[in-house]
Amino acid sequence: MYIADAERYSAMPYRRVGHSGLKLPAISLGLWHNFGDDTPLDRQQAILRRAFDRGVTHFDLANNYGPQPGAAEENFGKVVARDFAPYRDEMIISSKAGWVMNDSPYGFGGSRKYLMSSLDASLRRMGLDYVDIFYHHRPDPDTPLEETMYALRDIVASGKALYAGISSYGSELTREAAEMMAEEGCPLLIHQPSYSIVNRWVEEPGTEGTSLLQQAADSGLGVIAFSPLAQGMLTDRYLDGIPEDSRAAAGKSLKPDWLNEQNLAMIRTLHGIAEDRGQSLAQMALAWILRDQGPETVTSALVGASSVEQLDQNLDALKNLEFSDSELKAIDDAAHDAGINIWGAATASRTHA
Repeated sequence: MYIADAERYSAMPYRRVGHSGLKLPAISLGLWHNFGDDTPLDRQQAILRRAFDRGVTHFDLANNYGPQPGAAEENFGKVVARDFAPYRDEMIISSKAGWVMNDSPYGFGGSRKYLMSSLDASLRRMGLDYVDIFYHHRPDPDTPLEETMYALRDIVASGKALYAGISSYGSELTREAAEMMAEEGCPLLIHQPSYSIVNRWVEEPGTEGTSLLQQAADSGLGVIAFSPLAQGMLTDRYLDGIPEDSRAAAGKSLKPDWLNEQNLAMIRTLHGIAEDRGQSLAQMALAWILRDQGPETVTSALVGASSVEQLDQNLDALKNLEFSDSELKAIDDAAHDAGINIWGAATASRTHA
């Protein structure tokens, strides 16, 4: 029988999400990879237990996480039933819909039909009465923004989600969506964009001159960054090539041709900066995401984990979140866009309502 560590809240920092009363751990656990049917359930259970024991209260899923689509939610639901049921009120569980779930006309996009039916299916798979956060997973140029936002509004009103969020929206669409939801009395809580040292689109001015980080702050949204390790590129795994058991070798969201000589040279330079800080490259990359940026400071970094050991190493990034001006300059001098933002086309598909 699992009993959570009594000291689990003693070391994890918790950050308020935008203008809401909700707090998230500085590092959250995402179940995009390693929680489908290709990973033994006992390994998944060990990672989830360890995360909670170290103060990770937020677990992030989506309807199509697997393999197969839906498998991560089903497996997570099994662990919740076995271990976490007594702690449900201490957990933030999120899910999403927007990307491809099935090949029917109702398995993609931002329609009311898709969002509502998808959430019902997600709740069944996880054995939950509600999720804490439900996201629209990507912009949909073929659905009126009002339809998507009003579906999120009504989902919150139904009690099937406590908060609503968006993912991969550009700054202008984020402003319009936030204004629309505020008028409906259901403020958007959070934005989940890709963001890393080598993928900084959220810092770049949009067509109205405002970056996504600025717009989220102005609209009262928190920001939780996914892929802060650049799909595994910002780790020590690829310093000397592509290991056979790596994400790149398996074709899981990190293409081998991204590990070209220019990018590898950059990674090695960043690795050296991390060593001088007494951190691994992954730890420095997470600390960099969580660095103080004033009102634009990221609320939480969303990490995956394939083992308890990897999870522990990532969580240890929280031991040093401070950067000197010279360290930040060295990182900026070394880093360039690595061309890995595979969600960029979705963001660009809809720049305004």
